[in-house]
Amino acid sequence: MKTIKKILKIIVELLLVVALIAFIFGPKYIDQSKNKVTLATDFPKSAILDSIPFIADLHCDALLWDRNFLKKNNYGHVDLPRMQQANMAFQVFTIVSKVPKGINIEKNDANASDQIALLNFLQLNPISTWFSIKNRALHQCESLHNFADKSEGQFRVITNKKEMNQFIVDRGKNHKLTSGMLGIEGAHCLENDLNNLDEFYKAGVRYIGLAHFFDNEWAGSAHGMVKGGLTQKGIQLIKKMDSLHITIDLAHSSQQTIDDVFKYHNGPVLVSHTGVKGVCDNQRNLSDTHLLEIGRRNGLVGIGLWETAVCGKDAEATAKSIKYVADKIGVDKVALGSDWDGALETHFAVTGLPLMVAALKKEGFSKTDIDKIMGGNIRDYFLRNLPD
Repeated sequence: MKTIKKILKIIVELLLVVALIAFIFGPKYIDQSKNKVTLATDFPKSAILDSIPFIADLHCDALLWDRNFLKKNNYGHVDLPRMQQANMAFQVFTIVSKVPKGINIEKNDANASDQIALLNFLQLNPISTWFSIKNRALHQCESLHNFADKSEGQFRVITNKKEMNQFIVDRGKNHKLTSGMLGIEGAHCLENDLNNLDEFYKAGVRYIGLAHFFDNEWAGSAHGMVKGGLTQKGIQLIKKMDSLHITIDLAHSSQQTIDDVFKYHNGPVLVSHTGVKGVCDNQRNLSDTHLLEIGRRNGLVGIGLWETAVCGKDAEATAKSIKYVADKIGVDKVALGSDWDGALETHFAVTGLPLMVAALKKEGFSKTDIDKIMGGNIRDYFLRNLPD
């Protein structure tokens, strides 16, 4: 009997050690293994980037990870010191609240086990985030505001036109100032309740991707099981979003969902991170038909920095897709939509943006056009479409 008790005690102690190791080292290991770069050089401060008045990006998932945004990290893609090093003015921080096991771009089941729940547990986030995707998303919103509060004025969260205009004025005097805005990947975090949209608006969310990697109660995903369009509740959702000046993000939406949005919505749209089928033909990317309609509506298309988006692993591949969009709908309707820190390998982290400028030059873009692509178009888009 004593032997059995001794064995059980050893087993319990071993399990505790394993659990301790998982909690201490697990989140950082997952972050490092998922958010890699093709070119890992820590680029020095760049005169080329310093000459661009407003550098911006439409999509980054840094809030998902247990990482201090205010300190420079030697892994991952985005943090405040590296944004400052890259002369970056504005970054949209997007919220990932649920990802099914076995994620792929073809077909995902919404009922598959949720990897983000496990990540929240390992990161020892509040218990409320373990089981509620709404609370999980709101926790990420709160994190960005907390970083801003602790940044000693170096970082601001933008929620309206007045704040954006004031930031532009202040940054003209101090290029160390940076800013961010909140977006959401997948309306599933509303937990099937339209009233929850008000809560996310108050938290600062200013664009929402209707679906992420699976179909939900509101809309079909390009990667879902059915890939349908807007549901009746989805139609109600986009109308309420319009009334609040929350922009519709068409990234990850099914072909039918995009068609339905164009049918029921006359307001602004964007695609925060994508590629185009005309350059890189796959399930994930935007068709010419939809691209042209986005252009007609004076929308904005963010081109990604990862292989599936642009069929390449360097800045030249992204520049090629940017050129395609600019030729189709105009240079004032295309931008960067990196998907930094999105659990994938990107061409480079934020400090590697000089490579992007060089690639755009190689494609024949002028300095004026490069300024637009590298952030001016994002600035102008939100100055038009944010709430007053």
